[in-house]
Amino acid sequence: MIERRRFSRIVYQAPARLSQGDLNMVAHVNDLSLRGLLMTVTDADLLSAESIVNVEFTLPDSDVTIQLIGTVINLDGHMLRMAIEHIDIDSIGHIKRLVELNVGDSQLLYREIEHLSDLGDYR
Repeated sequence: MIERRRFSRIVYQAPARLSQGDLNMVAHVNDLSLRGLLMTVTDADLLSAESIVNVEFTLPDSDVTIQLIGTVINLDGHMLRMAIEHIDIDSIGHIKRLVELNVGDSQLLYREIEHLSDLGDYR
């Protein structure tokens, strides 16, 4: 199988809160990248793939909260794959640092950041 991923994913475990319209639910982040998340959601079938999802999670042992807006890429049972559509500068900075600490290759990280600027959809 050909690897098409342009962004390094890191294993990252944290509880999260999802909201979509009036729907609020608890989820669990399993891994993340500069571009997306893999999460476990008990009631994933309640989410609409056509609408944006607000995601919020706190970095363990800190008061840093990551907030982002994503879209559902794939629902497979309780597994939710989500693309990040919008993230504030502070939150992406924290995710960048997590990836940097876990990847250990600064050149790879800088290439991934260049890919983000090529995409041009972070606001």
